[in-house]
Amino acid sequence: MLAVSIIDRPMGVGAAATPADEAALLDAIRREAPGSREALYHRYKRRVFALAVRIVGAMDAEEVTQEAFIRIFRGLGKFRGDSALGTWIYRLAVNAALSHRSRRRPDLPEASPESEAENLVAEPRPYEGGGDSVLRARLQKALWRLPMGYRTVIVLHDVEGLEHEEVASILGCHVGTSKSQLHKARAKLREILSAEGITAAVLERG
Repeated sequence: MLAVSIIDRPMGVGAAATPADEAALLDAIRREAPGSREALYHRYKRRVFALAVRIVGAMDAEEVTQEAFIRIFRGLGKFRGDSALGTWIYRLAVNAALSHRSRRRPDLPEASPESEAENLVAEPRPYEGGGDSVLRARLQKALWRLPMGYRTVIVLHDVEGLEHEEVASILGCHVGTSKSQLHKARAKLREILSAEGITAAVLERG
């Protein structure tokens, strides 16, 4: 059996900008400085799109990204900095993804784990298993086979590096619920990987 650690160094939502950067950008947006909204869009669009791919799949990710930024720009006037700007943006992006999923027509085909694995491995992330492209695809395929709720909490906590307080805020649940869901999600992921002949050592982080 192949043995692999499926959690590497998470990338948190604050990785792309410092609090000072975010404060300056927000100030510019509130002053309606030319190009300020475009700057926010270009700063976060790749991360929002990547998050959408991991929750709803590549087929719907562009539509979810557009919906997320509509919500972001509509809500900027009400943002008071109670959380980091990146966390707030992730909250709206996840809400857009979950809302989109709930509205999806039941007769539309779901993307296969194989096709989504190809999209997920296109951008390096912790669930990659080193440089082995075959193993990387198997890990991403296993992640996609998780129920959406489990996949969402694993993506937010283990892949994106959010703490449980942030995950709970984004998902609208208690911190204890976030921890419980993550425990169940990791167990299910281990089960899927074990059936594929992969022994997964999941980092129990928080």
